[in-house]
Amino acid sequence: MESARDLTQLGAAAASWEAVPGGGGEDEGGRRTSWNDRCSRSRVQTRCRWVKAAVMLTLASKLKRDDGLKGSRTSATASDSTRRVSVRDRLLVKEVAELEANLPCTCKVHFPDPNKLHCFQLTVSPDEGYYQGGKFQFETEVPDAYNMVPPKVRCLTRIWHPNITETGEICLSLLREHSIDGTGWAPTRTLKDVVWGLNSLFTDLLNFDDPLNIEAAEHHLRDKEDFRNKVEDYIKRYAR
Repeated sequence: MESARDLTQLGAAAASWEAVPGGGGEDEGGRRTSWNDRCSRSRVQTRCRWVKAAVMLTLASKLKRDDGLKGSRTSATASDSTRRVSVRDRLLVKEVAELEANLPCTCKVHFPDPNKLHCFQLTVSPDEGYYQGGKFQFETEVPDAYNMVPPKVRCLTRIWHPNITETGEICLSLLREHSIDGTGWAPTRTLKDVVWGLNSLFTDLLNFDDPLNIEAAEHHLRDKEDFRNKVEDYIKRYAR
């Protein structure tokens, strides 16, 4: 296979050969050239054209091969993505059935499009603790690379909570792709684990010692009763 350097050298040689004079009757010193000299130069020019044509054909062939390789790589990438989606969707058929059979009594799931199991909404209605009486909406999207990576979850309901920001970011160990303490996401986890974890953020996993919303955690530490009042105010305004 010709290298780029080889092709460049051939092209340069062809250009220099084509520059050989052959149509005149005098040489560079003004002397008359013989018929044999002119024929010789004509043959050189002919060979030059042949070589140049060969170089162009070789370049065209190389470009075609390169385009073919690029096309193959693109096709392979698309094929890999399709396979990942297929794996994810097969997993979800099983996991959604398991989830619906084992939902906590305080949770409901809703699929806006039954044909897209990778996008669903979760409603958590705590029946005890600070957040009792509220209805909190979560949006879940399962990425193509699932179950090698965790689902992406966001809280749609504004809330005053140490582990959920007012803009919807969530601090839950099993939703972390990499976790130092070993409690993060692993391919052995399922959607059921995610839903139960989100539900527990309002009870067992409510964590004031390792907060995401530091202001809410400090508020609780400073004045628990005022913290409760603000939580209830948010529930009345945003979580009915």
